Amino acid sequence: MGYKFEKLAVWQAALDYDGVLYDIAAHLPAAETYNLRSQMQRASTSISLNIAEGAVGQHDREQARFLGYAIRSVIETVACLHLACRRGYLARSDAAYMRAYQMSEHLFRQLCAMRRAIDPQAGWVSEDSPDYG
Repeated sequence: MGYKFEKLAVWQAALDYDGVLYDIAAHLPAAETYNLRSQMQRASTSISLNIAEGAVGQHDREQARFLGYAIRSVIETVACLHLACRRGYLARSDAAYMRAYQMSEHLFRQLCAMRRAIDPQAGWVSEDSPDYG
């Protein structure tokens, strides 16, 4: 393996997660081909692509930005899993759902830790607690 990203454990985990989500997506009904199935596949693929693209960036802040995109894509796939459950295509008790959800949590933690390690001061936005008075 000659590229930096190919050596990253988080990239390998993203590839594994992508495979699990593609398996789930393949079992969605044909009516979801251009909706939920496509969205789940594109979001899961986006995770590894953003890790790779960020790894060849010119500076740490740029890599941190792409890791942020990857984190958002993980969350998007989790939302897709919830939609699949709500639509009755998958149950939270299914082994496939539980495995995918656990993998998403692990991948999310890895990505967040890597982003913090690379650029802890990259302007992460925090907001004050709203006053709901």
